[in-house]
Amino acid sequence: MPRHMPVKAYKNPDFIDSREARILRIMAEYLETEKRMREAGIEDTVVFFGSARIPSREDAEKSLAALQKEKKATKKDITRAERAVEMSRYYEAARELAFRLTQWAKELAVEKTDPQQRFAVVTGGGPGIMEAANRGAEEAGGSTIGMNISLPFEQHENPYVTRELAFDFHYFFMRKFWFSYLAKAMVVFPGGYGTLDEFFELMTLVSTRKMGKAMPVVLYGSEYWNEILNLDAMVKYGTISPSDLELFHCSDSVDDAFEFLTNKLSEHHVDKPGGAM
Repeated sequence: MPRHMPVKAYKNPDFIDSREARILRIMAEYLETEKRMREAGIEDTVVFFGSARIPSREDAEKSLAALQKEKKATKKDITRAERAVEMSRYYEAARELAFRLTQWAKELAVEKTDPQQRFAVVTGGGPGIMEAANRGAEEAGGSTIGMNISLPFEQHENPYVTRELAFDFHYFFMRKFWFSYLAKAMVVFPGGYGTLDEFFELMTLVSTRKMGKAMPVVLYGSEYWNEILNLDAMVKYGTISPSDLELFHCSDSVDDAFEFLTNKLSEHHVDKPGGAM
């Protein structure tokens, strides 16, 4: 017996975690995701983006009621809790929209006797709007995907993601790739830096026609977005074209968003294989 058995490179954690092996880690995040999606029969997706900080109506109302009973609660605390109750309408809208889209997709599969899962709901896998969309899809009996990201502060996976379709990415760009690769539609709810980053990257891909496919986009919640974004100013100063404002659909109701998405998905994707960009 030799005194020393060298460790194979792909079993050596010191090497796998090294700078030199970065390309292997990137490839692993691509290939492992592809394998699990294929095994689950996921052909294409509808992506929901939005804030991790928007609670359900039930949780928001409980928090407000608790604060109102707390003698040490400040006016600022109460105002913040009241705003959370107001913002919770977006959680409930995302939940209902994901539920209805999943039901619609399931009915399509029955009609076409298609074993593949069309238009599965995918989110970033965390709390808030992400939880709401995964929750709605699960309540409709569909598989639901969560693409989480490892962060210095822990973003916990919400409990509504299908276990086999819960992913934990290290690289933001690989996570973004998988958001876009199988997507056939995207819904953008109120959110912060991450949501803005995802929305503008998506608009860049759509406006430059790098998607290679029709991509209906819903920007949900005009009260919020009209205050946050001033895209008309970009048209005014000539940094985008007027037609760029037609690349997404603004919506303030689940009925309107559902009708827009199902019409566009039916027009461009229902009778075509899922596939990617």
